[in-house]
Amino acid sequence: MDAFDPQHADEQATLLALHALGSFAAAGRALQRHPSVLSRRLSALEARLGVRLVERSTRQLRFTDAGQRLVERLQQARQLLEEAEQEARQTAQDVRGRLRLALPAAMGRRLLSPMIAAFALAHPEVVLEVEYGERFVDLVGERFDAALRIGELADSRLVAIKLHDHARWLGASPAYLARHGTPAEPQDLRQHNCLGFTGLASFPQWRLERAGQGASMQVVPVRGSLTSNDNEALLNAALAGVGILAAGDWLLGPDLAAGRLQRVLPGW
Repeated sequence: MDAFDPQHADEQATLLALHALGSFAAAGRALQRHPSVLSRRLSALEARLGVRLVERSTRQLRFTDAGQRLVERLQQARQLLEEAEQEARQTAQDVRGRLRLALPAAMGRRLLSPMIAAFALAHPEVVLEVEYGERFVDLVGERFDAALRIGELADSRLVAIKLHDHARWLGASPAYLARHGTPAEPQDLRQHNCLGFTGLASFPQWRLERAGQGASMQVVPVRGSLTSNDNEALLNAALAGVGILAAGDWLLGPDLAAGRLQRVLPGW
C-alpha cells in the first residue's frame, strides 16, 4: 500500500471532513466536491479496508469504533506531516549545518579569515570546516561545498561565479631598488633577484602585459635566490629587501600604500 497514493489521500480527506463537519453536504462544500463524490470515496475506503467506518442515515452520520480509531490515527498522521513541513520551513529560514570550504592560503588568511570569523559569530548553528592551501581540491570527491580560487576555471564541469577582478603587480622594497636599480623594461628582470611563487601557473616565467593589452605581452624567465609556495613568506622577503615580488594587488596593496614597497614596472 502506498500511503501517499492520491486516491487514498482523497479518501482519507473525505473521512476527516465528514468527522469534522458531520454531513456530506458540509464536507462537500469544504472539499469543493459534490456529496455523491464523497459518498463514493467513503465506500471505496471501506471496501479497501474491509470494514464499516460510518453508519449513514438520512439525518446523521455515526462513526463506528473502527472509523473513530482511524480518524484519530489520521489526525495524528496529519499533525506529524504538518510538523515535518514546519521543521523544513524553519530549516530554510535558519542557517545551520556543516559548511566545508577550500580557500587560497595567503588570501584566505589575510582577507577571508576575518570574514569567516564574522560569519561564525553571526551563524552559531553552522559548523565550518575551512582548508587553506594552494592545491585545487576535488570538490565532489573530497566533499567540499565550495572553493575560492584565483584565476580562470579550466574544468567546465564545475560552476564558478566571479566575485572580483584581480591584478598582479611587481613590487620591491626601496632598499632593494637603491642597491640594484629599478628595471625599466620587462627584460631587465633577468638581471634581478626575482622571488618565485611556485603556485603561479606560468612558474618560473612571468608573463607581463602593458596596461591590460594582451598583444603587448612579454614572457620573462626569471631567477632568484628564494622560491616558495607561500606568498606571505615571499612578501616578507620582499619587505626585507631580498628581491622583486610578483603578487596580487590585494597582497601588495597595503605595503605599497604605506611606502614599504614600491611598484616595479608600473605600466606592466
